[in-house]
Amino acid sequence: MNALDTAQLIALAGALGWASGVRLYLVVFLTGLAGYLGWVPLPQGLQVLANPVVLGVSGFMVFVEFFADKIPGLDSLWDVVHTVIRIPAGAALAAGVFGADHGVMALVAALLGGTLAATSFTAKATTRAAINTSPEPFSNIGASLLEDGAVPAGLWLALAHPFVFIAVLALVLVLSVWLIRICWRFLTQLFARVARIFSGKPDPGPSPAFTLKSPFSKSDPHV
Repeated sequence: MNALDTAQLIALAGALGWASGVRLYLVVFLTGLAGYLGWVPLPQGLQVLANPVVLGVSGFMVFVEFFADKIPGLDSLWDVVHTVIRIPAGAALAAGVFGADHGVMALVAALLGGTLAATSFTAKATTRAAINTSPEPFSNIGASLLEDGAVPAGLWLALAHPFVFIAVLALVLVLSVWLIRICWRFLTQLFARVARIFSGKPDPGPSPAFTLKSPFSKSDPHV
């Protein structure tokens, strides 16, 4: 195995940070498995992921998350529980790419990884919350399967074609910011209407400037 070059290390740090905000346990498992099987020469700071105990625990959590993330309502609860886990984990994994021997780069990678994890996690959480306003479960399952496939694809692309990955990551970040803005606006108006209804105040209906309709549903636009 050849050691990873600088471009691959930078792309891997970005991939680990971004993917941790979406599927942390899958990231840990796939990275460790690649190192354990000799597919990828893991940096010193990530070699602990190839430990059989870590692989067993992360593999079990991948199994649990695979099903929990496809149940409407439970997926959002799962996201809430992991709010304090995915972001610092993304920062730690990105920093581990460079390790303690490269203190400055490890710090920069930690900041980058944490920011990417926070962005991808927020986009995922708000998008899934908006999807949950639709009564059918198929959009939840479809979104979850898309995330399941995007994580290994992103990790592979970061190592095989690091410059392509960096360009794709930039586009994904733009899309994530757009999704956060759209879904947050929708959820804010939804919660405001629900609060008015439960407080006994009359519901004036959707705002003329913004129809209260889930961006992921083709059903009746009125909630």
